[in-house]
Amino acid sequence: MGDGGRQPHPALHHRLSSAALPAGRHLVQRRRPASSVYKCGHRHGGRRGLRHFAGRAQGARSAVYAARLRTRDGVQEHSAFVYVEDASAVVVGGPASPLALQVSDVNKDYVFLAWQPPSADGGSPVEGYYVERRDLRRGEWVRCNERIRGACQCPMFGLQEGTVYQFRVCAVNRAGAGRPSKATEPVLAADPLRHTRTTVVKVDRGRTVTVTKDQLEGQIRAPFPPTNVLACEVSDTYVVLSWTEPEPRGREPLTFYVERSQAGKSSWELANLDTEVNSPRFPVFDLAKGKQYRFRVRSVNKYGVSDPSEPSAPVSLGKPQAAPAPPHSVVAVRDTHTSVLLQWQEPKEKDDILGYYLYYSESGHQDWKTVNNKPINKSRFTVHGLKNRKEYVFRLKSVSRAGNSNYSDESQPVLVKSAISVPSAPSAIALLLCTGAEMVLGWRAPACNGGDPVRGYYLDQMEKGASSWREVNVKPAKERLFEVCNLTSGHLYQFRVFAANMAGVGEPSEASEAFLCEKWTMPEPGCPYDVQFREVGNGSLVLLWAPPMYEGRSPVTGYFLEISQGDQSDNWTALNEGPICDTHYKVSGLQTGQTYRLRVLAVNEAGVGRASLPTEPVTAESRPGAKNIEIGVDNDGFIFLGYEADETDDESKFLWNKNYTEPIDAKRAQAETKKDGSVLTFTDPSEEDLGLYTVELSDSPNHSSSYDFTAEGKLTARRSENLIDLKSGWQVEVSDQGDVRLWLQTESLSDAAELRLIFNDREITGTPHRKINFDKDKGLLEILFDQLCRQDEGSYTAQLKDGRAKNQFTLVFGNNVLCSLLSQGPYFQEYLAWTISEDCELIIKCKVNFYHQLLSSNSKRCEKKKKSTSKSKLAALFQGTRVIISMICFFWIEICNPTENDKGKYILKMFDGKETRERHLDLSGQAFADQWVTFSNRARVTKGLPDVVAIMEGKSLCLTCFVDGEPAPEVTWLRNDKEIAKHTQFDITKEPRCSTITINNVTMADSGKYSISVRNQFGAETVDVTVSVYKHGEEPPACAVEMGFYA
Repeated sequence: MGDGGRQPHPALHHRLSSAALPAGRHLVQRRRPASSVYKCGHRHGGRRGLRHFAGRAQGARSAVYAARLRTRDGVQEHSAFVYVEDASAVVVGGPASPLALQVSDVNKDYVFLAWQPPSADGGSPVEGYYVERRDLRRGEWVRCNERIRGACQCPMFGLQEGTVYQFRVCAVNRAGAGRPSKATEPVLAADPLRHTRTTVVKVDRGRTVTVTKDQLEGQIRAPFPPTNVLACEVSDTYVVLSWTEPEPRGREPLTFYVERSQAGKSSWELANLDTEVNSPRFPVFDLAKGKQYRFRVRSVNKYGVSDPSEPSAPVSLGKPQAAPAPPHSVVAVRDTHTSVLLQWQEPKEKDDILGYYLYYSESGHQDWKTVNNKPINKSRFTVHGLKNRKEYVFRLKSVSRAGNSNYSDESQPVLVKSAISVPSAPSAIALLLCTGAEMVLGWRAPACNGGDPVRGYYLDQMEKGASSWREVNVKPAKERLFEVCNLTSGHLYQFRVFAANMAGVGEPSEASEAFLCEKWTMPEPGCPYDVQFREVGNGSLVLLWAPPMYEGRSPVTGYFLEISQGDQSDNWTALNEGPICDTHYKVSGLQTGQTYRLRVLAVNEAGVGRASLPTEPVTAESRPGAKNIEIGVDNDGFIFLGYEADETDDESKFLWNKNYTEPIDAKRAQAETKKDGSVLTFTDPSEEDLGLYTVELSDSPNHSSSYDFTAEGKLTARRSENLIDLKSGWQVEVSDQGDVRLWLQTESLSDAAELRLIFNDREITGTPHRKINFDKDKGLLEILFDQLCRQDEGSYTAQLKDGRAKNQFTLVFGNNVLCSLLSQGPYFQEYLAWTISEDCELIIKCKVNFYHQLLSSNSKRCEKKKKSTSKSKLAALFQGTRVIISMICFFWIEICNPTENDKGKYILKMFDGKETRERHLDLSGQAFADQWVTFSNRARVTKGLPDVVAIMEGKSLCLTCFVDGEPAPEVTWLRNDKEIAKHTQFDITKEPRCSTITINNVTMADSGKYSISVRNQFGAETVDVTVSVYKHGEEPPACAVEMGFYA
């Protein structure tokens, strides 16, 4: 090998939809010694695939991306579909962005736009579109249409020649307008045929002269008429006319008059009354449906108007373009562990269909997501990025310029799982025992079972030196262990193994080394086999193995483990100093993320035997989504171990064992498979059931976990099994109104919990007099009495049952319970508190509760209110002739016009004959000071306005009002709640603490409500006065204050 023996770097090419993918403004290629990355810059969109491309949505780069690696051994290619999704909607429920906006037929003042409808409608159908344009010189986006357009195409007219424009489109549904589409590339409004009228002539010495066709046409004054008038675009709302400019055209700039006439009539009218037409295109929007029209065009220049052109053929509006039919017969087929192949039948009428949008949802969820933002124009597509072993359904829409179709019928649910194929080749064939005529072989299972469990193995053998293989077994071997018989002692043999499943027989393994057929007699044991990993996590794993088939001269007494870091290193290090007696071992202290290989050696009295074959390389890190076994108690009170796996299907089986190898006794525990998991329920747990329990998936041993079921866990579970825990025992409460409430609270109960309420050995239910509430979630039981009577005395027992858990609680409710309330004496129910009233009065108040009993035969509820500085409310609870009264008293102090001298410490004392209780209130704190400033400085009216005033018609009325506040308040006068504007009839004067309004020459119309409103930063106040105007000779209202003087 030249160049110092170094290998040349392989050639790596990136491709987009079978075309080479160049680096550019949006795509940057970065190559490293062992990898290559294409980074996508700013694009409209991003979803998932080979790599996640993020950005604003548009879908222009949704395509198959491939990396092709060319080496000496050939070409390898890996590809993935990269999806580009929309950004979040501008409004909730709004549609996504329209796609693939294109500009065509560019002229001086006209262009034609076409686009594709959005893939996501936000939950309601797209009703139409807004078109926006931007003059690059101004930079502002301007909406072109006031009413939404229904179809995905439209003409744009009225552009300025020589101006560069950009266009974009927004979809609109019931929720509003969505995000705009990606703007078009800049477009210059110009004559597209200008280059055809220009000729470049070469002259001497390399010089050129540009000659225009106009210069060669001579002095043409009155223009000729246009020709070939026809309708180039017809829809149900407009017709676009086109024609050919006159020939010769002349030097002077041309414009055009467009005329129309209903077919069969001789009269013509101008179609472009207010619009100048500068190019041979003109859209007509105001045509009547069902009628035919003819059009003709005249050329116009500064010298005059031409004769009309020949009329066009009759033209009418087209039929409304209907949305296409949806595809049908949608079929989803398993592909890989993260993808599904989707196939469908196209509609019969498919000429106008641009492609199809695809949608998916997990089965039973109805949470639909968009697969593609670029219509797919085929009838099959592979949907990537799905979750392994999850069930999905799919549906589609047809896409056309008229909009999207309805959804197709959903496909049948499909489980995401690799499609069934033949398994890969087994590996690591090892000789486990030789008797001289028989050999026992073992091997490692295929790395991939092809999506179906391996059903058996086939072996071939070949003597060393032979040229052909010979079958060993016709009937498949069920285990990865097989005894080959009828061998010749002293001969060398090679073997190979095939794995088979429902799809067929896979490729053979590599040939084993040549094994010598010679009886084993060595004193040391043979090699352990079937070395496997379980519970691989961050820094740890569990290693399992099978004992050697050959023990040697004495039984195996233990095992040694060796570890090698890396995937190919032969530097082995011992893991344990003394031998391990079990055939499983948890290896800890590994470096998270590091790769290791392990092997096992058996030992007996003679020494250490042969090492097992090394394991496959394993990385010491937790699998994403890995779950652990959890212990719990079900609704029936049984202890269970539960395990959830995120990659299961109908063929998956959960294998439970004790200490990794011992089967579970069906009499002691039952395993049940549930959705995405399994539960092992113990029948009657005892000390015999303690130990290490393990579980794994039959078709994915990497999904495994273990749980050490200890006596402590068992006893904790058993306590939960038998008894409902009590949070608070029976309590008795009496409300301010005298209602009595009995209640207790337990731990949270399930919806299946049951209650039996026993009163004096009889089950009771709720009545209008005695209401019973039972909140299972809170574990709260309460009995509410609106008024107690003698018949309510007795024993109340609540019997609760929740699964196998149960408990009961009893209260003896009688005279002694109520009397115990009396011993509490009076007590404060509230702290001393202060407020400032609207009238700036300082109020200090407190609430006191106490019980009192007296003799009475009256069974009615009584209430009493005191006048003075306290209020009391008494509610009676009756027990025969004994009345127990719950009395609520309110004490307060009112301080009118408080000053600084009223600040200080206030104390309220209460003496019940035995002890004194106190409440304290300090009115000198900062909070009081701040509140006092607010109320004392707020704007207010101090005096000046009566409630009603009377004034005789023809007189003048003067109202004066005094105000206060710091800072000085703003004053506003109002009449019938509307501010009085400056007027000759009203004179308003405003001074810092006073304001006057004068109404000159009062009339009957001046009657009404007048108000003065004052306001500053601390508050506001409004005072009203009613003005009543009466005529000369009438009597003023009796309740009014008579005012006024002659002007």
